[in-house]
Amino acid sequence: MMFRSVLVVAVFVCGGILPAEESPPWPIVFEDSFEDGMSHWTASDPNAWRMAGEKENQQLDQFQQSKVKTPVRSPFNRALANDVVVGSFQLDVDFKSTARDYPHRSLCLFFGFQDPAHLYYVHFGQRTDDHANQVFIVNNEPRTKISTETTPGTPWDNEWHHARIVRNVESGEIAVYFDDMEKPIMKAVDKTFTWGQIGVGSFDDTGLFDNVQLRGVVVKPEK
Repeated sequence: MMFRSVLVVAVFVCGGILPAEESPPWPIVFEDSFEDGMSHWTASDPNAWRMAGEKENQQLDQFQQSKVKTPVRSPFNRALANDVVVGSFQLDVDFKSTARDYPHRSLCLFFGFQDPAHLYYVHFGQRTDDHANQVFIVNNEPRTKISTETTPGTPWDNEWHHARIVRNVESGEIAVYFDDMEKPIMKAVDKTFTWGQIGVGSFDDTGLFDNVQLRGVVVKPEK
């Protein structure tokens, strides 16, 4: 069920996306390095996820394809952070592609997730086209590209990488970073959804996720 209204718990006003050298004005509201497994996450298909690594250094492993069907064309391999909904935010994630090397090799990060038909996501695809390596909105219809800037593609290999998404709901600005935290690889502007959950996953590939940190403005949805 889609949430209909929200109560803002804390407000930190920020006029646009911050320069990389400035700290975000938002406190840390969620962190997970998966030492407690998936206890803080809900997967769209639990059978597609497991823990990997050593007990003292675990990672979240999306190791096979989900059997879940989405209401409209959008990624179906999702794990969402429980019990935290944000407006403006900065999300940092370490991730690693474990898929074969091909043009649409990719992983996804989700935000503004309200239900499976209303969300945003970033597709980190190896080769850019209208359906890859873009920022997308899903608004009760198949995913639609909203990127205003992107790159020729995300340079996937078999190593770990660091991603960051910064979202300002007042301006609608979205900035996406990959390894280089000084210069965004993607930009978008959209004000359709001003709050939601964050998550990790993919469209139709596999990957590992670790060291999730979320700074932001916490809101409490009312159903």
